[in-house]
Amino acid sequence: MLRSKLTYLGCLLQRTTNIIIHTNYSQNVLKITDTAVQTYLKQLMIEYDTLHIKSRRSSEETRRLDEIKPIVHVLEQRVALYDSIESLKELTKKDNNDEEIKKMIKEEAQIYLSRLTEVDDDLKSILLEPCVTNGGIVLEVTAGAGGQESMLFAKELFELYQSYAEYKEWEVDIASIEKSDIGGIRKASMLMKGYGAPEFMRMEAGVHRVQRIPVTEKGGRIHTSTVSVAVLPQATEMELDIPAKDIIVETKRASGAGGQHVNTTDSAVRLIHTPTGTTVECQEGRSQIKNKEIAMEKLRALLLQKQIEEQSSKINSERKAQVGSSNRNEKIRTYNYPQDRVTEHREGGVNIPSLKIFMEGGEQLEKLQESLLRQQRYEILAAEVNEFISKNQIES
Repeated sequence: MLRSKLTYLGCLLQRTTNIIIHTNYSQNVLKITDTAVQTYLKQLMIEYDTLHIKSRRSSEETRRLDEIKPIVHVLEQRVALYDSIESLKELTKKDNNDEEIKKMIKEEAQIYLSRLTEVDDDLKSILLEPCVTNGGIVLEVTAGAGGQESMLFAKELFELYQSYAEYKEWEVDIASIEKSDIGGIRKASMLMKGYGAPEFMRMEAGVHRVQRIPVTEKGGRIHTSTVSVAVLPQATEMELDIPAKDIIVETKRASGAGGQHVNTTDSAVRLIHTPTGTTVECQEGRSQIKNKEIAMEKLRALLLQKQIEEQSSKINSERKAQVGSSNRNEKIRTYNYPQDRVTEHREGGVNIPSLKIFMEGGEQLEKLQESLLRQQRYEILAAEVNEFISKNQIES
């Protein structure tokens, strides 16, 4: 098996000078036979073997090993098939006039080639399989351009996601609802938690455009309105652990009033948190131990506050990046009621012919999100292959 691997990998290495990846990815079709892809996969096999033989692995190395194991398992099947095909090629080179043997070789070759196609399909499925996790998100729906009509659609969109969460068997908690005068929603939010919730619902982030005749419209004109959707990470309960190695403890004599004991003993404590440079002092008490405890509480409070501010800043940045200014031309999806159609504007999305069924929040929304996730996975994979090939060429 090792010899087969080396033969297979050697053939790949001979062809790395002909790598042109951008052309092959122009149509967003993953080609397993593409030289760039095969070179990248070859590297995965080498990486797997390197990690597999290590007696001790870090948690990150173990995670990486588990991540690429399914890919390498299919690749090993491909190597075995490649080896069998090469063996048949060697047989055909021999001077053999036996027609029966030639027929058998041809039939066997067809079996291997057919199996190779199946293995390549399996490999593509694994490579493009979206990585989903069990986690939680905060979903915010906000009415945008379009006044009351936008608020009415915001309510329908919010209800769509509630129904979808029920379909996916996720936990849902309504956090807030700000209703409009005629029964719509100005802004509402809910907490969703379950397997795949962070990844699937992230596909909903952006500006949603609706085209229809509002109930308030007497002239029968079609109006265009928008609703923005933001999908934010759920704030976690932050248990702040401060390793002792990250703290420098300094003691000194307290300054100022306080009596003879305070001024003549090293009771004052200064703590320096080396990763952030945060410094706190305490010299109020007579006991160095007590002052250190108080200083630690101060440090913990400061670091926790900093962590909260950083998380809040990150969430605000994500919200701004997702919804933009909620203008009509920033849409990710259009809900066209007169034509009974949902149009997905992002690459990899599929159009939905029945808007009414789509708004029920079931299988159609799930299929659309899966398609978008596969496209996203494809783009990540293409970027990884490109990065690897560029680095390989530079180093060569």
